[in-house]
Amino acid sequence: MSEKSSKVSTESYKGVRDFYPEDMAIQNYIFGVWKKTVESFGYSEYGASVLEYADLYKAKSGEEIVNSQTYTFMDKGDREVSLRPEMTPTVARMIAAKLKEFAFPLRWYSIPNLFRYENPQRGRMREHWQLNVDIFGVKNLNAEVEAIAIASKIMTNFGFKEADFEIRVNSRKIINYILNDLFALSPEDSYKVAKLIDRKDKMQREEFESAVSEIITKRNLEFIELINSNNFEEFVSKLPENVQEHEGVLEVKNLLEKLEELGITNTVFAQDLMRGFDYYTGIVFEIFDKNPKNKRAVFGGGRYDELLAIFGKDVVPAVGFGMGDIVIHDMLETYNLLPKIEPAAKLHLAVFNEDAIGFAQDLAQKIRETSVKVTIDYSYRKIGDQIKYADKNKIPYVICIGEEEVKTGKMKLKELATGKETEVTEDTVGYIIK
Repeated sequence: MSEKSSKVSTESYKGVRDFYPEDMAIQNYIFGVWKKTVESFGYSEYGASVLEYADLYKAKSGEEIVNSQTYTFMDKGDREVSLRPEMTPTVARMIAAKLKEFAFPLRWYSIPNLFRYENPQRGRMREHWQLNVDIFGVKNLNAEVEAIAIASKIMTNFGFKEADFEIRVNSRKIINYILNDLFALSPEDSYKVAKLIDRKDKMQREEFESAVSEIITKRNLEFIELINSNNFEEFVSKLPENVQEHEGVLEVKNLLEKLEELGITNTVFAQDLMRGFDYYTGIVFEIFDKNPKNKRAVFGGGRYDELLAIFGKDVVPAVGFGMGDIVIHDMLETYNLLPKIEPAAKLHLAVFNEDAIGFAQDLAQKIRETSVKVTIDYSYRKIGDQIKYADKNKIPYVICIGEEEVKTGKMKLKELATGKETEVTEDTVGYIIK
């Protein structure tokens, strides 16, 4: 084998990311805002393995996800397993496993990494991290209100204004009624139309209407006009009078009113909002960035009251949402809201020679006790090169330590940005920097 052919590529696997220190700092900032906001509502963090039995996703996420979008394989024990593509089935499994031990309602959150085999593009990769927030055990709309309020608060805590994003809501009860009862579609045709509605924003209008008309051959224009309504009032007005008091319609109306009472006024009804997963049973919602650079949902979720049924358990009402790290990163970048990256250390100790190392190490330990981050240069390079290292790594302060500093205990603290020097001792330096 030649030397050239034996070299291993430095490229990462397609669709995943390496996180260099600055990338990791931004990722930790995103996670930090997520955690602080969710925990302020009283939610507890949980976790689980990235591996699940494939049957879990076949049962409820839909065959399409397992067949075409998951990393699914046979392990050495001849068991079919998947790298999780989403977290909701996992948390449902965990709740079902210890159902009798919990006092409801449960407020849980997690930040798992998820895997989907799909075409990498802006806002979507094959691996990403996602905030998952779920409330279990609340039957009424207050669960949806709380979930959407948390999501809205996350956005404003990142620095976005309400005018920057839009909260879209719909109800699967409405859509299911329209497809199954109002237009009397078969289960197969109803499923096909639901999938078309879910992809509506990604299709040309003529393409969508043509595809719908191939399935709904009678009253197709009526259906298209209904699904193209401009707002909630127009949509409801096109429904038969006896349907205008339908449970799903009233839920959406009440939800919009409750959110407005909380001061959340950037919520709109979107009759073509479906959410792709098969397990949603009621209200569904998504947040969209209004900037055309990010034409993708920032997060989405809804009510999924029947998911625990696949484990043979009683119905536990549940509402939850997920928010991915890639899309929110893109949005923060678009609005110039990415955080300023702090240097790894605030003080660098430049050391003349090995004789000064012991003093520098003792000094660093003492300064760290004042919560100041300190690095020591062990290279014994020229002092000028050591200072250049600190400057390149954006470390704002330097102390040069040689024979005189070791002997007297007095040192010069230099601020690199201004060149200002201040005489310090080991007892004062940490407090001066702070």
